[in-house]
Amino acid sequence: MSDSVAHNGGPLRLVVVNTPIGALGSGEGGGVELTLRSLIQGLVLRGHHITLVAARGSTLPAGCEAVELVEVEGVNQPSWQHAAEDAAVVMPRHGLLQALWEAALDLGEQADAVINGGYDWLPLWLTPRVKPRLFHLVSMGDVASVMREVIEAVGAWNPKRLAFHTLRQASDFALPLPPTVVGNGFDLANYTLQLGTSGPLGWAGRIAPEKGLEDAAAAAAALGERLLVWGLREDDAYAKNVEAGVPPGTIDWRGFRATADLQRELGACRALINTPKWNEAYGNVVIEALACGVPVVAYDRGGPGELVQNGETGWLVPADDVSALTDALQQVADLDRQRCRSWVEQNASRSVFSERVEAWILAGLEMDASINSTR
Repeated sequence: MSDSVAHNGGPLRLVVVNTPIGALGSGEGGGVELTLRSLIQGLVLRGHHITLVAARGSTLPAGCEAVELVEVEGVNQPSWQHAAEDAAVVMPRHGLLQALWEAALDLGEQADAVINGGYDWLPLWLTPRVKPRLFHLVSMGDVASVMREVIEAVGAWNPKRLAFHTLRQASDFALPLPPTVVGNGFDLANYTLQLGTSGPLGWAGRIAPEKGLEDAAAAAAALGERLLVWGLREDDAYAKNVEAGVPPGTIDWRGFRATADLQRELGACRALINTPKWNEAYGNVVIEALACGVPVVAYDRGGPGELVQNGETGWLVPADDVSALTDALQQVADLDRQRCRSWVEQNASRSVFSERVEAWILAGLEMDASINSTR
């Protein structure tokens, strides 16, 4: 499927709003950054006119020189990642969140739609109350009651204003209609298929308790193997505890890597282990591994449980079952690495993702037009 397929009805004027956790390109936004950069590239290639609203210091993705970058300043918004069920909405004084949406609403007056890439209460609450048409690419599952309630409220008002990465993510919310699922997608030219490798085991992600590194380390230790670990060391005490729980030399800390380096090292692995302790909305690293031809052995939980094709591109095992994880790792040699890459090409390329998002926006705009014509 080609990236460069313009919409028959002409290009859309779209405002894309970055997460308020940091500048686009800083890495502070985690997987949301990778998603938005890929989406912007894909929408540009499909012929649409894009304005990006982001924190000062943001950088445009490659090939997006025509995108208008509107930079604003403010204090970073706290992430909902570790929020308690009863957490309150908090917006810092002079916050980046407020600045982003003040600019986005102004720009949205002249746009066909505004796409929200963050996971925050304010833009969701604004949606039925403002003239610009706000669309939300929901990046996490259910993390706190106040967020769950506002997402469900938007869904009850107009379900076409919400899209999710996986069905499992969407199932966290009570929605009146089947959800719009757009998946995710990346520029596969950045990932090289590596065949015939009998290399080490790998694990990638933020080094934090909800990612479950200790289980991957335990499985590697049970097999007497080394585990290559990539990712930002977000919780140093946790990392030290994980390392202390396995024989010395089990974990080979590789740190955070840019995509070019990550895909080269990851692609040489025999398998990627994915052990989330929470309901991941998607699982970017699963797709990155498969794009390199690396089978994934994952817990059957959240997004990764929907992405891994059991027995074809990897193995799914019961969540938190380290013994089953260990057994499955001994069966990856039977899997076809070319099939891993082919699945990503068909289901998680940049072109597939941007086409799905375009279809979602168009369906939402058509629904708005239909509602308005009956008033």
